[in-house]
Amino acid sequence: MTAALLVGCDKNPYGPTGYVPDTQKPEPEQPQEPAVDAGFAKGADISWVTQMEADGQKFYNASGKEMECTALMKELGFDAVRLRVWVNPDGGWCGKDDVLEKARRAQALGMRIMIDFHYSDSWADPSKQVTPSAWASYDLEQMIEAVSAHTTDVLQALKDAGVSVEWVQTGNEVNGGMLHPLGKVEGRTYENFVRLARAGRNAARKVYPDVKTILHVSNGHDEGLFDWFFNLMKLGAADYDIIGMSLYPTWWENNGWCDWKPNADKCLANIKSVSSKYGKPVMICEFGMPVWEPQMSKEAAQYMLEQAQKIDKCLGFFWWEPQTDGVWKPSSYADLGWNAYDKGAFKNGKATVALDPFKE
Repeated sequence: MTAALLVGCDKNPYGPTGYVPDTQKPEPEQPQEPAVDAGFAKGADISWVTQMEADGQKFYNASGKEMECTALMKELGFDAVRLRVWVNPDGGWCGKDDVLEKARRAQALGMRIMIDFHYSDSWADPSKQVTPSAWASYDLEQMIEAVSAHTTDVLQALKDAGVSVEWVQTGNEVNGGMLHPLGKVEGRTYENFVRLARAGRNAARKVYPDVKTILHVSNGHDEGLFDWFFNLMKLGAADYDIIGMSLYPTWWENNGWCDWKPNADKCLANIKSVSSKYGKPVMICEFGMPVWEPQMSKEAAQYMLEQAQKIDKCLGFFWWEPQTDGVWKPSSYADLGWNAYDKGAFKNGKATVALDPFKE
């Protein structure tokens, strides 16, 4: 893994079953309605959870009682979940049916829901935005139609199942656009991306008229990156409601973890800056810290939660896959799974102190 990739905050990539432990299983027949405009969101992206269950992973609360992961997240103080969607993924993980299973659990618990469309068959992030194989030969107009149809198909299935969706990401970490090469953003080229993202937004709004759509960019501490990207979006009259950020404020260098606070402070300053410049609120859609440094992780999370909530235009804070407890193995970046992701916040199926700030 190159130093640039680590600094760029790209996560290690890693992944339907209907398995749910009997203990604390949500009761879908008696759903709770999520609160509308419920204030600052404390969220977790737990998209791996069904795959983890299929692999035999179990989850426990502080008392040692086995719990279904979504219910445990709520007990830990999270009130929202973020779920990624892939178009035609291997094994079905993060495909429509798998997403529907996870969203039903969150809906039954009264949690707020964000749907994160990658518009790819697998991971989409700044290092790769691979067009789904079934769309590979499409021209721009066909690609726009495919984005619209896919977005509609997934969201309509959720709506038909009684799931309320509050936020939709039209692309994941789209610094360089999406659906390459057609939707690439580079230099002063942005027009195709704007049209593709608009197709996703329009489709989402047809299914959920009040949904808030997000344009999500990595490296929340990099003000220059955000200025470049959102200036282009302004030139293109892009349609979106919220600016999304990722923040992974520390990484391993010189045989130790670098200080998280400088990048945290840069991110907080950037939230104020971009919300003022572009007239949009901001959401921290992804956050992570080293799993093997729970106390440091707790300090960083507590600081970010406290400071972000003081910013009127910051709408929420999501930890990316906190339920994992793996350790990074860089032998094959593209093939790593949930048990190799090193920025979770669990150990042996239990939350570490890193997640304590979410209870406050």
